[in-house]
Amino acid sequence: MSTPQPPMPQTAAPNWQAAPGSSYPTYTSPIPVVRTHLGHALASEWTKIRSVRSTMWTLGVFVVLVVGIGLAAAALVAANSSDGSLGGENPLAFGFFGLLLGSICIITLGVLTTASEYGTGMIRTTMTACPTRGRVLLAKSIVFFVVAFAVTLTSAVLVALADVAMLDGREPSTQEWLKGTVGISLYIALLGLLSLVVGSIIRHSAGAITIMIGVVLAPLVLALFMFSESLQDLQQALFEYSIPNQLSVFYAQSLTDTGPSGWDPLWIMLGVTAAAFAGAYALLEKRDV
Repeated sequence: MSTPQPPMPQTAAPNWQAAPGSSYPTYTSPIPVVRTHLGHALASEWTKIRSVRSTMWTLGVFVVLVVGIGLAAAALVAANSSDGSLGGENPLAFGFFGLLLGSICIITLGVLTTASEYGTGMIRTTMTACPTRGRVLLAKSIVFFVVAFAVTLTSAVLVALADVAMLDGREPSTQEWLKGTVGISLYIALLGLLSLVVGSIIRHSAGAITIMIGVVLAPLVLALFMFSESLQDLQQALFEYSIPNQLSVFYAQSLTDTGPSGWDPLWIMLGVTAAAFAGAYALLEKRDV
């Protein structure tokens, strides 16, 4: 005799529903479908940028360079200057040296924010999760710009306060404070954003970083070796519109008597970055990932 088997437990049947006008059933998923928006892309890019080690390393080196060199320059000048010798100098200007070198770190981070995903193939996962490519580029740009601006502004303000306390120069005006902290921080954040866009166009980290370092240094270096009289106009233009000179304009320490002044460097960088962003968006929509 065979032993009677206990009845098998019954499982809940899936929610099959017949589609209107069709004899075949369809399945309705119990998982809610949420329409994605820019906020989701921003949350994703924020998670990426704060979780990768390159962000901590590059921003950490940036802070060390800006604060360390800025304070060291001010301390050296204070130790070797006599009373009243800095009466006409703007003490905020000594933060220029650290910010110029530190901008290389912001450039590197900007390139890695986009180009590194192409190198690892992670960009395919990103575009699968968010098929709207323009939204991905916009989210990366917003997150990076906010992070770069916040870190640069914090470092610039810290150096500015310390330099004013250490040096016996004149008290900076409100306009000088604004340009030497907020203005130059916006400029460097835009420079990093331009690097991010170039990384999206080139899709190669080393190549994009090399291009951006060349953009920063090459015009000034070339101008230094233009001795011919026929090249004087070109030399003058390279001096005026080189990035180191535009950074010095925020401290009223321009290398030339002509060229950009006041807030002009910021508007120039804004226009160049906007044009590059438009080109990167067009290429992103046309090319395969």
